[in-house]
Amino acid sequence: MAETPQERGGSARDKHVPVLLGRTLELLGPALSADGAVVVDATLGMGGHSEAMLAAHPGLTLVGLDRDPNALELAGERLRPYADRIHLVHAVYDEWERVLDELGVSEVDGALFDLGVSSLQLDEGERGFAYAQDAPLDMRMDTTAERTAADVLNTYSAGELTRILRVYGEEKFASKIASAIVRERAKEPFTDSARLVQLLYDAVPAASRRTGGHPAKRTFQALRIEVNAELEVLERALPAALDSLRTGGRIVVESYHSLEDRMVKRALAERSKSRTPVDLPVELPGHGPEFRLLTRGAEQAGDAEIETNPRAASVRLRAAERIGPGGQG
Repeated sequence: MAETPQERGGSARDKHVPVLLGRTLELLGPALSADGAVVVDATLGMGGHSEAMLAAHPGLTLVGLDRDPNALELAGERLRPYADRIHLVHAVYDEWERVLDELGVSEVDGALFDLGVSSLQLDEGERGFAYAQDAPLDMRMDTTAERTAADVLNTYSAGELTRILRVYGEEKFASKIASAIVRERAKEPFTDSARLVQLLYDAVPAASRRTGGHPAKRTFQALRIEVNAELEVLERALPAALDSLRTGGRIVVESYHSLEDRMVKRALAERSKSRTPVDLPVELPGHGPEFRLLTRGAEQAGDAEIETNPRAASVRLRAAERIGPGGQG
């Protein structure tokens, strides 16, 4: 008989503290209060944000997406009191349109993205996301997917490894690390994180280790992003989410590294500006902004939240409201 989530080490509520929960509820609230409102939690995780939204809005229906089957199981237990108002789907968030089509949903009132690796994935050491403990080099958010971090390390060329380390990890020593990986894998393929961490300690100069944080942090981030195609998925998902919002609908995105945040900033800014030529004195019909920004720049967690939930330290939150096609809503 399969173990329950509780038997495996506690409920989702025990394992997860949602980041910027109060601010998320405040920003999405005006769009979710009407009976029949629909919100999509594109990164359900362990259901912390979703539970709070369902509790705050009794007429709300929630569509929760996650690529991690373990997260869906834990979130399902947590959200069981709201079973008649939820649809939990095993899907990556760039499958947004397909999921809504299959549910017969044409428009939604709210969209939430809480990007990056989840608390569940970090806390389950055997998943290989955390460099602080030895584990198989896996890093798949969807455990049914094929490509692992070990596959990337053992099959990518030195040039490909350099690219992902430099772009996704913003690693200054990308070329040196890539060369070391290629040299070491010729002796024996990489299978576990401890050997990779030792290689990174040896490859990153001591001066950088003293000032730049753990030498494995950027490489592990880059591998995780590559394994899960996180930026490509986000680039496809954002337009679909924005297009699906009805007038008055709102989107909140929480990002945890600069590449994600820049992508979100660009997508929201593009939809929030007029398309009327700047030399015309009046707004052309249908050319006004589709959205208005709800945050001034990216909002961050306060010191008190970071103290109780250290994973909030790197969050950047942005939000926008649909004001209608061409600003005519």
